[in-house]
Formats: sequence, C-alpha cells, structure tokens
Amino acid sequence: MDTALTRLVGVRHPVVQTGMGWVAGPRLVGAVAEAGGLGILASATMSYPELAAAIKETRERTAAPFGVNLRADASDAADRVELLIRERVAVASFALAPRAEMIARLKDAGVVVIPSVGAARHAEKVAAWGADAVIVQGGEGGGHTGGVATTLLLPSVVDAVDIPVIAAGGFFDGRGLAAALAYGAAGMAMGTRFLLTRESTVPDAVKRRYLESKLDGTVVTTRVDGLPHRVLRTELVDGLERAGKVRGLTRAVANAARFRGLTGLSWPALVREGLAMRHGRDLSWAQVLMAANTPMLLRAGLVGGRTDAGVLASGQVVGMLDDLPSCAELVNGVVDQAVEILARLAPPMAVEHP
Repeated sequence: MDTALTRLVGVRHPVVQTGMGWVAGPRLVGAVAEAGGLGILASATMSYPELAAAIKETRERTAAPFGVNLRADASDAADRVELLIRERVAVASFALAPRAEMIARLKDAGVVVIPSVGAARHAEKVAAWGADAVIVQGGEGGGHTGGVATTLLLPSVVDAVDIPVIAAGGFFDGRGLAAALAYGAAGMAMGTRFLLTRESTVPDAVKRRYLESKLDGTVVTTRVDGLPHRVLRTELVDGLERAGKVRGLTRAVANAARFRGLTGLSWPALVREGLAMRHGRDLSWAQVLMAANTPMLLRAGLVGGRTDAGVLASGQVVGMLDDLPSCAELVNGVVDQAVEILARLAPPMAVEHP
C-alpha cells in the first residue's frame, strides 16, 4: 500500500508497531520490519549500552528501516540522539514532545522524527518545530492515554496539520486500517496486537492472561503513577484502586524498594525520577514513588510473568483478540483485508455515453 507514511519512511506497508517498554526489542522489531511494517525499539527501559546493542542486533535481523522510541526528558537524551544518527536509524519517535533543537538535529542528519501526540494543539506545536509526522493515540489505547476517543481525536489532528498522521488506539485488523485511511491518516499503529504475536518476548502465561480478557477487561487508573494509565485489571491494580492513602504509601514504598534492588538507585535518585515524571501534576508522595518505579511494575508482568504483582499495559482491543499470529501473518493479513475493503467501497468509474 502506497501512502505518505510508506514514502516518508521507506516501508512497504503503512503499519506501525509502537515502542512498548520491555516488549519492543530486536526480535519483535526485526520481525515487523521484515514483514514490511515499521517496527520501533523501546529505549526508555534500556540503558545506553543496551540500546546500542539492541540497534546492532536489529540490524543483524533486518536490512529494512526501523525506528527507536526515545524519552526526550532522559538525562542522556542528547547522547541517544547522536547514537541514532551514527547508526543511521531511520526513525526517531517520542512519547513526549522533543525540543525544537532536538528535532532539528535529527532532521539535519536525515532521521525521520515522529512524536506521539494526544491533542490537535500538540500536533500543531511539533509540526511547527519540524516534525515529519505524528502518531495520535485515542483513549482506547494502552499505557498512558487520554480521554478522547480515536474517532474524534484523529480527524481533529488530520484537520490541524499538513504532515502525515498515524492513527493509534483501538486498532487490530484491516478494518481499522481502512477506517484510518478513510479519516485521512497515512497509516495506523498498534501496540497490544503486536504484543500478542509469536515474536513478542512476553512470557506465554502473560499472553494467555491477555487473551482471556474481555472487552471490559481493562481499566484506566491514576493509582499507578498519577497519570491516566490503561492497564489490565490485575490483583495489584485492584489493590491500588482500593487502597487508602496510608496503605497506598506503604505499598508504594515496598515497590520502590524492590526497584532499588534491581537498579541500584539511591532513594534520593528514585524520588528525583518520580518527581521528573509528574509533568506539572499534583501527585501524592505515594504516586511519586509509584511513578519512579512504574517501569519495575511493568517489568514484573511483561518480563517476569507476574500476572499477580505486575502492571500489564493494554489497549481495549485486547477483548477482541484470541490468537497469536506471527508478525508476517498479522501485517499481511491486515493489509490484505484493508485492500479488499477499500476496493469493495470504491465506486465504479462513471462512463459517459455519446
């Protein structure tokens, strides 16, 4: 399928695999790239040396273009930008808007810059700074999300900017791709659907937990880190939702202590990390601690397989999924279905008779 996104990035299909922390590693990204989509490495949960090694391994798995998701507020963000430039990574994506000078540095080196946005005004801002495209995620999406549905947010962003828009939040098949294109998007991005593929490194027990979920199997909670976060309903999340302030603080301190054991961070460094994630919000001390160790909670579920004690980010589409295809089967199936739908909807050419 030929769209503004495929031409911009150099991929065969307008299908993007989002940069999911602890999930989007070289095996998944390489498989998506080989299938013709745009795979994106999640670097926020990697150290700098781990990111360098992940880029190298992905290169060994595919010669196709791929991307890296960066945290613009990371202390070593500038170093990571230079790494992408040296390694000639095709795309830099961002969960938070990068500074204008960071966009300029990447663009000058030929790297395509694609920030994620949650509002039309955010899209306008990064477009004015030089972003090449944007990913817009509606409230149906997993992880940190907003409250506006994709069906309203997507057209508002498409109308606001003249750069390619990639639709995310609530997509899992070719019907979604056809709908996204009809709205004016240049492609669609999926997270949960790619998490539930054979190349995803998420433990099998966790994948089964996802597949057992129903349409009401997710909840948007602020009790994880103070920000609206769509996750599967788990024992830990239910406990956080029920907990009072004292109990919540006790649980947060215990989780933070486990995170310190894994990372070696000092308590002051842990608190600084949590404060940095506040983004201007008025968080309680329990939420500050939870914000600092949210990556630990995600790791417990998505890497350690702790469905009872981990946070499992998930889009609402999880209730529609019941299989674990390969990335090639998924991408090809999505594109074939979309092409069939669009061909069926296209009106026959009018023929004028003399």
